[in-house]
Amino acid sequence: MKVPRDPTTKITVHVPTALLERARAATGRGITSTVRAGLRSVAAGDAFRRLRELRGMVRLDVDLEKLREDRD
Repeated sequence: MKVPRDPTTKITVHVPTALLERARAATGRGITSTVRAGLRSVAAGDAFRRLRELRGMVRLDVDLEKLREDRD
């Protein structure tokens, strides 16, 4: 059974060699995996930024004692 994959786009980018090598060393992976990890990091950063904008706008009522009881 063939697993469906996300559509991909082939790109050509010019990046500083030293930056790419540092990023590859940090991920321990090849170029494609490193670039994907970087893009995921940028996307996650944007999601966190949007969540921070909601700070103070959403009220959460949490009963810590009830949460602790629920663990048992």
